[in-house]
Amino acid sequence: MWCHRLAWLYSVTRGLQTKVVRGQIQRAPSFHQSVTAVKRWLSTAPEALSCSWVLHKDHFELLYSGNVMRFDYVWLRDHCRSASCYNSKTNQRSLDTASVELDIKPAQARVDETTLYLTWPDGHMTRYGLEWLLQNSYEGQKHQLVQPRILWNAQIYKEAEMPLVSYLDFLETNEGLRNFLQNFLLYGIAFVDDVPASREDTQRVAERISHIRETIYGKMWDLTSDFSRGDTAYTKLALDRHTDTTYFQEPCGMQLFHCLRHEGTGGRTLLVDGFHAADQVRQHHAEDFDLLTNVPLKHEYIENVGGSHNHMVGIGPVLNVYPWNKEVYMIRYNNYDRAVINTVPYDIVHRWYSAHRELTNELRRTENELWVKLKPGKVMFVDNWRVLHGRESFTGYRQLCGCYLNRDDVLNTARLLGLKA
Repeated sequence: MWCHRLAWLYSVTRGLQTKVVRGQIQRAPSFHQSVTAVKRWLSTAPEALSCSWVLHKDHFELLYSGNVMRFDYVWLRDHCRSASCYNSKTNQRSLDTASVELDIKPAQARVDETTLYLTWPDGHMTRYGLEWLLQNSYEGQKHQLVQPRILWNAQIYKEAEMPLVSYLDFLETNEGLRNFLQNFLLYGIAFVDDVPASREDTQRVAERISHIRETIYGKMWDLTSDFSRGDTAYTKLALDRHTDTTYFQEPCGMQLFHCLRHEGTGGRTLLVDGFHAADQVRQHHAEDFDLLTNVPLKHEYIENVGGSHNHMVGIGPVLNVYPWNKEVYMIRYNNYDRAVINTVPYDIVHRWYSAHRELTNELRRTENELWVKLKPGKVMFVDNWRVLHGRESFTGYRQLCGCYLNRDDVLNTARLLGLKA
């Protein structure tokens, strides 16, 4: 349907002072305050106002499906998906962004029930699906998670009763792999059962998902209490909750553990959802949350044992968030490997310690601790950007093998199986 003129903008906006976002009523921005030069409001459906729009001097404003979106004209020209601007075979942009005039403005605009049409001064026409605009607008992204997840404590995870994926289903069927990755994306941990207790079969399980990330520990590593590396993990001591490779500039995304043998007592594995703890801090101590997302720290690994000589340094805040929606995408928490704090001025460092204490208290709450006994045949995968792990002390001989995987490759596999990641 061609757009029709409506009444003056102010009279229309009085009926648009609320909108529905994720099931909650929220105040909508006031249009008339920012549109002094625009006299008319245009709509494709005057009866229901399902799609209304305004051409401002420097941006396009769209009300669609209860959401108010604003688009800079350069952004609209840059994201044209016509054949001359975008290669649909390679999914790559062909348009030279630097060639777009910064003061560009469409010569004509119209909207029907599904599509926005803009004609530019040189006669080029751009078409945008309204659903595409909704999904890709800043306002649309602000209310979406990049990666859906279920925040959990021990009780929530146990009550979910997540099924284990069998070794054969995992290796031989896409359904088994997809179910495994769905569990991993939602909870940050997942298990494969009935795996032969060998290093070779463990590697086979890992490579079903992605390439193994080779690090200073090699490709596949064996973990025993022989202190063969300069790390507390190579002892029988208890390990507090932590994430691994915080001293890498990009910490490893996924890691897996397989207990091949244990002749002794103790050694249970501790798991804590770091995103759940961070969310509690965000809800109850917003200033502390912001501080933990903005203050960069150094983590360091210095090793001079046997033939291993390494000095690794990684820099970043404890909590890493997307700036547009404050969604936490990585927690970098390891009190063992945190280096000297010399990146924080004296008038902030005490506040940082207080904020760090709030997060630590959440991570150490008993109800947030999930204890798992690893045994031969049960391979555990952990999202190292989300879930902290530790262990209780143990006696006797205990042998684990495992490896790290590239996060990008893991998420790539998930997307190819139709999962949102």
